[in-house]
Amino acid sequence: MAKEFSRTQRVAQQLQKELAVILQRELKDPRIGMTTISSVDVSRDMGYAKIYVTFLTVGEQTPEESLEVLREMAPYIRSLLGKQIRLRVTPELTFIYDQSLTEGMRISNLVSKAVRDDEDRRVDEDSEDKGEE
Repeated sequence: MAKEFSRTQRVAQQLQKELAVILQRELKDPRIGMTTISSVDVSRDMGYAKIYVTFLTVGEQTPEESLEVLREMAPYIRSLLGKQIRLRVTPELTFIYDQSLTEGMRISNLVSKAVRDDEDRRVDEDSEDKGEE
């Protein structure tokens, strides 16, 4: 019987859970705002982990600034993670801004605009057809 999940997938899920708790409870830096971990990719040798994050920024904050703060804090976050999770080697953390959420919203807005424009065009054509009769 084949394995349902590979070890790297299980480790990635566990890392995501533990990192979410660390970012929520342990880090008190207001510069990172509300951070959401959308996914974690772990290398096959479990030495490196790419953490895809999104931010709910407040006021003048930008996602780039928050991402830079996380990158600076990566060694500290890794040490906290090493205490929480039992692995032979705690992976090297690389934080990456996940643009899929903003890209999805942009595409959704484009589709909504196209539907509205199409409906407006259809209404205009119907009113012109009724005016001719």
